[in-house]
Amino acid sequence: MVVGADNKTVSTSSKFTLQQFEEKEGVELDKMTPGNAEAMRLAKADHRSTETREMWGRRLEFVLASIGYAVGLGNVWRFPYLCYRSGGGAFLIPYFIMLFLCGIPLLFMEFTVGQYTRLGPVHALAKICPLFKGVGLATVVISYVLCTYYNVLMTWALYYLLHSFSPSLPWQSCNNTWNAVGNCSTGFPGNATHLQSASQQFFDHKVLEMTKGIEHAGGIRWELFGLLVLAWAIVYFCIFKGVKSTGKVVYFTATFPYFILFALLINNVQLPGAKDGILFFLMPNWSKLLEVQVWVNAAAQVFNSIGISFGSMISMASYNKFNNNILRDTFIVSLANSATSIVAGFVIFSAIGYMAHIHNLPIDDIATDGPGLVFVVYPEVFSTMPVSQLWAPLFFIMLLCLGLDSQFAMVEVAVTFIMDGFGKKVLQVFKRKELIVLAVCSLGFLLGIPHITRGGIYVFQLMDHYTAVVSLMFLAFFEVLAITLIFGVRRLSVMVENMLGKKPNLFFRVCWQFLSPMLVLGILISSIFQYTPARYGKSYTYPFWAEVVGWFISLISIIWIPLGAVHELWTTEGSLLQRLKKSITPTVDLESVSEKPSAESIALFTAA
Repeated sequence: MVVGADNKTVSTSSKFTLQQFEEKEGVELDKMTPGNAEAMRLAKADHRSTETREMWGRRLEFVLASIGYAVGLGNVWRFPYLCYRSGGGAFLIPYFIMLFLCGIPLLFMEFTVGQYTRLGPVHALAKICPLFKGVGLATVVISYVLCTYYNVLMTWALYYLLHSFSPSLPWQSCNNTWNAVGNCSTGFPGNATHLQSASQQFFDHKVLEMTKGIEHAGGIRWELFGLLVLAWAIVYFCIFKGVKSTGKVVYFTATFPYFILFALLINNVQLPGAKDGILFFLMPNWSKLLEVQVWVNAAAQVFNSIGISFGSMISMASYNKFNNNILRDTFIVSLANSATSIVAGFVIFSAIGYMAHIHNLPIDDIATDGPGLVFVVYPEVFSTMPVSQLWAPLFFIMLLCLGLDSQFAMVEVAVTFIMDGFGKKVLQVFKRKELIVLAVCSLGFLLGIPHITRGGIYVFQLMDHYTAVVSLMFLAFFEVLAITLIFGVRRLSVMVENMLGKKPNLFFRVCWQFLSPMLVLGILISSIFQYTPARYGKSYTYPFWAEVVGWFISLISIIWIPLGAVHELWTTEGSLLQRLKKSITPTVDLESVSEKPSAESIALFTAA
């Protein structure tokens, strides 16, 4: 649905809303006290100010951007391993139950908040629940921290991509200067613990030039430094025009990985041993369904994969037309994400079965998750496959596309926060939004430099553990608490009704009110009781000071939740109950809802 040549055309619904404001202004303001009348005038002015917000050129751009963000590297390296370890095909039962009871309802909730308020997560959540306004800022912080090291994965992918064009793949033999010949194996070493595969040594000794621990930084890897610059330059030129440029890029980055996935699947299933790998992936172990941890793993996978509580979905939805059908988009994004995970599982385990067949090893000895799967196991697979010079570059281009889509969304969260809160002031300094985006990307690049030192892999693992594992579930719990329990399902339903013309059905209301909060709380409690310190590989444990740094990284995002609450309690008059009950004023025709907003909620909507 094209909005206009410059993406800033006022929609029909916005014009109608503004007309309703104008027609009722004389009547409504006469009935209000002077303070409330001024609040309504400010609400009207604020509504006009949002009309110039950028919008997606077409609905398809929003859908592709959301799918691109949700479908990331975790679908390739996390879900397949988690599925086979948690009961194989039996794991799909708790997975889809959690998808429909937690993932889909909470994604619909975030789309609703973003599209209705037309604000990023910080200002949207501040208007919805002032007491927990720090949750919005926390989501921006965690997304930005994540994007500073997520782009390092893109750096490694670029490194492998460039080396894929060599006459022979450099990780397929032990006859290189970086190989430790005495313990190098051209295949997977199996139970020979003193041996490493050639692909493992390429990753450790050539790509990373690893030191012995985080306490040994070892200096900057200048090749990776240059590629990190290139990775951030790609991100910048894809998002520097906002959703106008991102919306065009995702036509390629969100669709191309599917061509590669299906091409790899067709190729892999024809390889010897592929059938055994797929059966190993899917063979149900029904006894696993009796383990609580399997259900927790399913909920956590759904939650993390869709990207709840990172602020990105709220931010992207804020650029929609007000009456965009977000319910339809919610199902498209969620089901596409899950389908991709399952297809990726077939691709990965067909290849692992093939490798197990070649080296006469149990599949258990080869299956792994995390970066080791895509930068160690799969490169080893390519070295034995027919036409390896074709498949290797295509695979790493696919990884780049998967990662870049997620990176776009995480960086855009920070840009949206700056523009929503400080747009005019910042533009007085930077003059153009493109320079603001450049500043955000430049800072992200600088913060990513520690990860491309020779000890950078240890920094990467520490950051990932304490950001994506520890911090996220705290943020998720408080976001759900603020929106579904304090702001309330009734008000959330009114928002949906204003946009879609009808209230959400009973299923969504029950999930928002009871099931989703309980599931999120259960995941949080499980995460606390099953906390384990960060470690790299099977043997390296971090020193105490590094663990302290890790908890400090977690607090960088979490701390904004209590700070925001303290600030609100300090600056707002009234009882605690009155503050919790503050609402948001609808920005559409006020006569179309079942309950007119109170003067208090109007004042909330117009608060800075």
